[in-house]
This record gives sequence, structure tokens and C-alpha cells, in this order.
Amino acid sequence: MRHARRRLVRRVTRLAAVGGLLLGGTMVTRAVASEPPDGSTDPRTYAASSAGTGTGTGTGTDLVSRLGSSRTAGTWIGSDGKPVVAVTDEEAAAEVRRAGAEAKMVDHSMDELKSATSTLRSAPRVAGTAWVMDYRSNEVVVRGDSTVSAADWSRMTKLADGMGGFVRMERTEGTFTTRLNGALPLLSTAGRCSAGFNVTDGERDFILTAGHCGPDGSVWFADNRGTQQIGRTVKQNFPGADYSLVEYASGDAGAGAEVVSIGDGKGVRITGLADPAVGQRVFRSGSTSGLRDGEVTAVDATVNYPEGTVTGLIETNVCAEPGDSGGPMFSEGIALGVTSGGSGDCNAGGTTFFQPVTKALDSLGMKLIVAAPSGSGQQSGSPAPTPSASATQSAIAPGAASPGSSTPIIDVDASTLLSRLADPKNVGPGLLVIAGSMVALVATRFIRAEQDRKAYRRYYSATWS
Repeated sequence: MRHARRRLVRRVTRLAAVGGLLLGGTMVTRAVASEPPDGSTDPRTYAASSAGTGTGTGTGTDLVSRLGSSRTAGTWIGSDGKPVVAVTDEEAAAEVRRAGAEAKMVDHSMDELKSATSTLRSAPRVAGTAWVMDYRSNEVVVRGDSTVSAADWSRMTKLADGMGGFVRMERTEGTFTTRLNGALPLLSTAGRCSAGFNVTDGERDFILTAGHCGPDGSVWFADNRGTQQIGRTVKQNFPGADYSLVEYASGDAGAGAEVVSIGDGKGVRITGLADPAVGQRVFRSGSTSGLRDGEVTAVDATVNYPEGTVTGLIETNVCAEPGDSGGPMFSEGIALGVTSGGSGDCNAGGTTFFQPVTKALDSLGMKLIVAAPSGSGQQSGSPAPTPSASATQSAIAPGAASPGSSTPIIDVDASTLLSRLADPKNVGPGLLVIAGSMVALVATRFIRAEQDRKAYRRYYSATWS
């Protein structure tokens, strides 16, 4: 009985050792195979941001640029999806109509609207206020939240009255705050934010997110225990603008870098970038409130947050809540902005502001990682042609716009496990597993041989005694 148990133990040990050899060999093989022979990163498709990458709204912006700011006062998308241009004289109106757009006669030019915002900007700063040029009403709209005192509001009202009848004062509920606390959550000691879009300098990959999320050096994790490090903030611009770069700890965004999450295991493929148009339907994704949609109500907005003033923002009526900061805004697969802040919530509604992606990437010298055009035959790693802004901003009626091409999100746990197995650092653990298995095999062989020698000596002694 005792010999039978020993044989069973030896067999189990040998089987475990053989299994260990196979596992260790697999780990080493996968680790070596995963390391690029030239040390380069995975091939990427990029969309660069520059003055020629669709920073306008198609026909409407072309007309505004051609006619000049003294004869026009902005452009927006009509309910039928066609551009509308505000003009100040009949000749300009006729030119707009000949181009196939709708003309709207207004009293105040873009020069006058900008002069009013310049006066507001030069006045003493009041936290809790914001202003935009409302193209459709041909007014500058100044808003004050619940934190603005009666004395400050009275002073700003007098300033507005002195600029003429085209500056409208509005009180708003709630407070204008940065929504610190997206698509996928980023956690650090600075708070909770959201990943926006994946970008690259051609050598290393980064996350573009909101600037107010944390200063340079902030370390970000995927879990609240701080065990799964994502990366570190290496560039921040806030206030003034509201964007920052988080460099991936591994330097690589990994598979699915061109996809933004919209919840329920689904994502949207990002194919390019552009600036939005007033009236355009847009979508925002955040880890707190999920996928939400709304309309762009103004561009070039100024917001006086408690932390400082931010200019050049996109104003929308999309709702957002704390935790959505830095999350992506897009439409028809085109990256437009990252969530900055606003007022209200997704029960009562409210106003949300976004940092334009194009301006952030221009300043940072980065390129957006995008999905390669289907069937284009384009070389990986080369810039993707930027989609025409008119494709998403004037050819589609606002109500008919969609987030973009849907795709499943790779399971995080499965991808994490695979990446760990394929990580070159696992060469060491793999070799350790192999060494341990070899020791176990040698040990079982030595024990067997020693037992055989003892049995032979007992037999020899019994025979020849």
C-alpha cells in the first residue's frame, strides 16, 4: 500500500513538472514573439491637426472667410442640414444664395460681436460668468450662475448696457464648474476624470483629456486601489485652455486605440477630427452619465471657472455630470472635443463646454489615432486624409446625425491577461517556471533511482546472507 502511494505521488509530480515546462515555454515564446524586431511601435493610422484639417464648416465657413467679418456674423446649420450665413448687406446675401446656402440679414457684424466680447474680457473677472456670440440671435449672451453676487451682476449689466442693445444678460441655475471627478475612468489623487481620445507623437502614445484634471506629474490608475497604472500627466494647459496629455506607462495605447467607449461593451470608431458647427448634433460619452447627445449652441465661448478663465470653448446643450470631465465629444465618428465643464445635470439638463480637439492637437504637435479608411489600401503609420467637415456638418440634418460606426469593445480583463502573457518581461518568469519544472523532474528521477538502489541492496543482502 505504501509503495502504491509513492508511485502515485511520483506520477503526479512528473505530470505537474511536464505541465510547468509547457507553460514556461509558452510564456517565453509569446514574450519573444511579441517584441518587435526593430523596437518600433505598432503601425498606426493618424489624422494630423493643422490649419488645413477641416477647421471650418464647409460652405458656410468658406463664405464667411471670403466675405469678411465686417459683412458677416457667423454661420450655423439649419434644420434641413444646409448652412445658414448671417450677412449685413444685400450683396453679401446674394453671394451666399448663389453658393447654395441660406442668407439671414442681421444688424451687427462679427466685428461688432467680437468687440463686445473683447470689452467683457478686459473688465474685472467675475467667477461664475460665461459669454458667447449667439450667431442665430445676432447677440452676445452673458450668463451668470448662482454664485455671482447681486453687486457683480449689476456691475456687469451696466457694462453690457453701455455696449449697445445686442448684449443680452441671462441668469442660469446651478454653477459653472469643471466636472472633475468619461468614456473610461482615470483615477488619481487629483480626482477622477475620463479618457478622451488616444493621440501620438509617432513614437509614444498618449491620452488627450481635460487640463483641469491634474497638474504635470499626476499619476493615473484604472482602479481605485492604485494597482493598475495607466500613465502620468506630462503636459497640462489650464486655465487659458483646458487640455492635458497623459503618457501611457508602456508607451503604447494597445489594440482598439481608435475606439471610444459608449457603454454596454460598445464603442465608436474614430475616423478623423474637425471643428463643429453651431446647430450640429453631437454626442458625448462619460463614465458617470454614459452616452448623451445634444446640439452645439455656440463656439469660441469664454467661461470664468472658479479656478480661472478658459477661452475658445464649444458650448452645447448636452448634459454632463461630475466624473465626465475629459470624456470625448464626437459626431459621425469625427472627434470634436473633450469635456471641460458646465452647469446642470442629466436630470434637469444644462450647459456643457468642450475643449476643441483641433486646437489642442495643434498646440501639442500631436496626431489623433484613427481607424484606417475601409478598403483604402492606405499604408499604416501614415496620416489619414481628414474627412471633409461638410460631410458631418452640412450634408446631414442635425436630427439625423449618429455617433458613428459602432464596434464592440475588447474585454478589458481578457486583453489585460493577454498583454501580460505577451509582455517581454515575462521571459524571466517563464524561465523560472521552466527551471522549477526541471528541478522537479530531476528530483523525482533521483528519488526513484535512490529507491531502486536501496531495494537492490536489500535484495542482494537477503540473497547472499
